[in-house]
Amino acid sequence: NMCSSKIRASLKRLRLHVLLGRNYSSLPGLIGNDIKSLHSIINPPIAKIRNIGIMAHIDAGKTTTTERILYYSGYTRSLGDVDDGDTVTDFMTQERERGITIQSAAVTFDWKGYRINLIDTPGHVDFTLEVERCLRVLDGAVAVFDASAGVEAQTLTVWRQADKHKIPRICFLNKMDKIGASFNYAVESIREKLKAKPLLLQLPIGEGKTFKGVVDVVSKEKLLWNPNSDDGKDFERKPLLEMSDPELLKEITEARNALIEQVADLDDEFADLVLGEFSENFDLLPAEKLQTAVHRVTLAQTAVPVLCGSALKNKGVQPLLDAITMYLPSPEERNYEFLQWYKGDLCALAFKVLHDKQRGPLVFMRIYSGMIKPQLAIHNINGNCTERISRLLLPFADQHVEIPSLTAGNIALTVGLKHTATGDTIVSSKSSALAACRRAEREGEKKHRQNSEAERLLLAGVEIPEPVFFCTIEPPSMAKQPDLDHALKCLQREDPSLKVKLDPDSGQTILCGMGELHIEIIHDRIKREYGLETYLGPLQVAYRETILNSVRATDTLDRTLGDRRHLVTVELEAKSLETSSLLPVIEYAASVAEDLSQASREAIENGLHSACLQGPLLGFPIQDVAITLHSLVIHPGTSTTMISACVSRCLQKALKKADKQILEPLMNLEVTVTRDYLSPVLADLAQRRGNIQEIQTRQDNKVIIGFVPLAEIMGYSTVLRTLTSGSATFALELSNYQAMNPQDQSTLLSQRSGLS
Repeated sequence: NMCSSKIRASLKRLRLHVLLGRNYSSLPGLIGNDIKSLHSIINPPIAKIRNIGIMAHIDAGKTTTTERILYYSGYTRSLGDVDDGDTVTDFMTQERERGITIQSAAVTFDWKGYRINLIDTPGHVDFTLEVERCLRVLDGAVAVFDASAGVEAQTLTVWRQADKHKIPRICFLNKMDKIGASFNYAVESIREKLKAKPLLLQLPIGEGKTFKGVVDVVSKEKLLWNPNSDDGKDFERKPLLEMSDPELLKEITEARNALIEQVADLDDEFADLVLGEFSENFDLLPAEKLQTAVHRVTLAQTAVPVLCGSALKNKGVQPLLDAITMYLPSPEERNYEFLQWYKGDLCALAFKVLHDKQRGPLVFMRIYSGMIKPQLAIHNINGNCTERISRLLLPFADQHVEIPSLTAGNIALTVGLKHTATGDTIVSSKSSALAACRRAEREGEKKHRQNSEAERLLLAGVEIPEPVFFCTIEPPSMAKQPDLDHALKCLQREDPSLKVKLDPDSGQTILCGMGELHIEIIHDRIKREYGLETYLGPLQVAYRETILNSVRATDTLDRTLGDRRHLVTVELEAKSLETSSLLPVIEYAASVAEDLSQASREAIENGLHSACLQGPLLGFPIQDVAITLHSLVIHPGTSTTMISACVSRCLQKALKKADKQILEPLMNLEVTVTRDYLSPVLADLAQRRGNIQEIQTRQDNKVIIGFVPLAEIMGYSTVLRTLTSGSATFALELSNYQAMNPQDQSTLLSQRSGLS
């Protein structure tokens, strides 16, 4: 008794009584009257942790699925709905108004003794980066599909991202109750378009309006949901019998045998078991053996388990939760190479920053090894600074619970870190980082691998895509400029794909983003969260420039400052590159390279890079150029700044003489449209300089796939809605930069110079 009263007291200290105010069917970690030890509530054993993400195309039902998962695990009292705007994970005003997910939200809950950290990610292409940085810290993912559409454009993008991070995943075919839903079509599209091997662990009972439950292929049981139940909590699980469902039983037995053969092909251990003991009769094979084999195959990413259901109609979510705990890996099953260097010391990755009005910046962290406690001093390798964590929180659904410590494998929310940004690696101290570095080096010497010290220790951060849209942003008055700068600084820490720069000519602040929606939402957030009415200039496209021929130029800079004479003479050649390269490729003639000091070399490269930031035609960055330095004469005592200035001026001179070419961003476009509206959409794309690659059939719809210049696609969503009475959808993604034809280029130049 003494012990349990202590636990109760510490539970109160934990502020878990905040949670008791809500009617939870079970308190986090408390099942029935069995009060677990405080330690197991906060730090479950690592084998029982699952860090998973939910990813999919726009409107496949990610947020609704998350909402149902939270409800069935007993952490929310009512079923939230995207259409009503009362879901837990979409908490920003813009998300609730638009019914879309913008930021990924992390929630923690328990299910049958497992701790699940779940992250709901956005589907819009404008927020691809948000998905990327979440996948970085996950151990597994659930890919949600709309059963009537199968694999869509954005599904492909997120699937490729998951491939890049080698993340095991399971598929959930949602919206089985929708008219036109087809289980076989969706499975076929996974096989063909994603080049994945689907393992059918469930088959639906009925499709579209007749959908009423699923059959578990592994255990040969049928799961039927009570049609009168409002929330889908009560469903019955019945074994399939020869007497009641002979046809269904026959179909399921065939599906199970096919599944066993499929898994045996992919997993040798399971194949030996099947061929040894159960070769005569597959029916005798226990479900547990098949489940562990499916777990191994999922982990090896040779196949993906497929489940189905309807989140909105509350069917099939509980079996999905069971599948998450059964088939997706725990943190210890994922192999991270860098962990061996830390030997149990703290190593964590900050993957997201949120700004809270009361608490300041909240940093989400994934702990890979070691332990985090409040008041702990930590060292940020990327920023090379030491900070202190003031409080540690766990995001239980929409409540933040304060906790005393957190161990490896968990996802935590920390308060008090002022300088940490997305993608930073956190360690316990500088000496711990150096010790890990030395271990890595010793290991590297054994294996004869050369690698720079810091790179080995930094967890790969997040690759930030180049922004394609930009526009000017102005405060209502000059007095508000500092407030605007502060707001933009905070937003940039939260969202690294937003870039802010100053226009050197006009002194205006320029916002660069991933798309129209992205910039519109940033504008909206500045107004709502920081109370600033800002003015946006017209949206502009980020062009690039290049040269077509090779040109030479020489330049001399002769200045006397005080009693020092600075004299530099330079001769260089610029020519176009065949391959695509954002930065200039710099080469030195043999005579120049011999006696160049490191400082002069850096000064030259700085000068050349700065000259390439503004091209001679429209002031856009120059790409795909190679620069060769033929001769360089430097008077003794000349400062490096003068060398930079001279080289930069000389390159600008050369670029002005060359034949110049504008490159424009080309987008991959996918439009899904009904047959009736196909021809007007095609005619409209032809006017927009579109290049159609192919037209596919997706059930009753046509899918147009092609390329179209970004400049022509501004405001396309409203035009497309008008043309198709709102029935078509489209997805855009940056493909590459391509040269404009001379006619379009001269039109653009005359528009920009104000002649047209």
